[in-house]
Amino acid sequence: MTKLSAETRELLKHISTATLATALYKRGFRQQAIQGVVALGDMAHSMVGEAFTLRYMPAREDLNGLEVFRNPEHPQRKAVETCPPGAVLVMDSRKDPRAASAGSILISRLMMRGVAGVVTDGGFRDSAEIADLAIPAFHQRPSAPTNLTLHQAIDINVPIGCGDAPVFPGDVIVGDKDGVIVIPAHLADELAEECTQMTAFEDFVLSQVLLGYSIVGLYPATSEQTALDFAKWREANGR
Repeated sequence: MTKLSAETRELLKHISTATLATALYKRGFRQQAIQGVVALGDMAHSMVGEAFTLRYMPAREDLNGLEVFRNPEHPQRKAVETCPPGAVLVMDSRKDPRAASAGSILISRLMMRGVAGVVTDGGFRDSAEIADLAIPAFHQRPSAPTNLTLHQAIDINVPIGCGDAPVFPGDVIVGDKDGVIVIPAHLADELAEECTQMTAFEDFVLSQVLLGYSIVGLYPATSEQTALDFAKWREANGR
């Protein structure tokens, strides 16, 4: 698994998924947003971590009774106990929110182990309790109660699809109130630097718009004056 540097992790915590999506789009990546997931609870900054994956498949009833959860090698249980601190557990639940990908006890265990966040394109049990935990969690809004045995956990840390996005182990996951983006691991450092600059410019543009300026020549920056004004703004604001 690629190791995410502390510097890149910190930069990405302050970059929106919208800005990252634009930078990925410029590079030809069109499917990196995990569709249909929403954040539970508040976040002081964006969720950032390397992907550690869990794949579900449709359950076969004779292989997926409640007794299987007693096995410490059960893929769901094993993922909770082996997902590395600082990583994000990403679960392929086939975009079906009827399936309980996890509940508050398992998410609490991940939190206590130092995992950076959890994402599923299925549903969570105990979503109100999970919303109060100090770990970012994203899911589709489930029907209640979610069904424990509709899906069967089958693989850990393999390439998956989550909400139509391709997720490879070690890809960098960033989540905020707008959603979740998957950054190919080899682009993480490059995008962190580029998008930090993009964020500064977008903040400058917003400040100008709120002062009453037209977006013509400003956004996109087609005017030479915009470049001069941006340089002055960065110096004045330490950006």
